[in-house]
This record gives sequence, structure tokens and C-alpha cells, in this order.
Amino acid sequence: MDLQQLIEQTAEGLGYEVVDVESSPRGRLLRVFIDAPDGITVDDCATVSNQLSRVFEVENVDYDRLEVSSPGLDRVLKKATDFERFAGETIQVRLNLPIDNQRNFTGTLVGLTDGVVTLETEKGSLAIPFEEINKARLVPRF
Repeated sequence: MDLQQLIEQTAEGLGYEVVDVESSPRGRLLRVFIDAPDGITVDDCATVSNQLSRVFEVENVDYDRLEVSSPGLDRVLKKATDFERFAGETIQVRLNLPIDNQRNFTGTLVGLTDGVVTLETEKGSLAIPFEEINKARLVPRF
């Protein structure tokens, strides 16, 4: 089982969604971003951190530091389900290849259908193949 699967299985077993996992070169620092329908508290982060520490010890995962936190207001969108769940929200998208000489777009996420993400921008509706998205994140409203 790879590290990502181990982390997801552990967090999901506690009732949390793993939004993202980042590791530094050589895996010395592990950052795990978790979410839940009602949001994340410091206690949630501590619960997941303590459980992951125990699991890593048993599984002989070599690391120096573990950070567990909420994904923040500018949460990253990675999974297909994210693009369905956050329909109606404003997002920023960076593409692998440009469309009309542009790689970065901001607009209202309409949703994901048949592998295509639809984004309403100032210039109109934009259909982006899911696999062409390099990065996407929510744009917080204040």
C-alpha cells in the first residue's frame, strides 16, 4: 500500500476526507490536508495527526515531521467529486496547455459532466477537459 492510500484509509476511517497530501523532497516533511462536512477544528487535526503517527510507526514510514491542517478557504480541487461538490463557487484554474494563448482562468464553476469541467467566465462559458487541469482552487469570498 502506498503512502497516499495509507493516509486516506486512516483519515477516512476517522470520518475525514483527505483533500491533499504534500511531501518535501525525500519525504522528510508530510503535510496532510483534511476536510469534513462541518469544517475542521484544531482537535480534528490533532486526532488525525495522532492516529497517523501511530499508523506510520507500525508501517515503518520514515519521516521527520507531520503537519495536519484544514485545506483553508482557498482549498485545492483535485478529485472529480470536488468539481461536482463545489459547483456554484468561484474557482481559479491553471491548465496544462493554453486555450487561446491563456492558461489561467477564473470563473464560476458550473460542474463536471462526462469528464469536462464547465466554467462561466467574463468571456462566456468554457469547457475544459478534466485531465487538462493542472491546478484548481476555490477563490474565497470576503
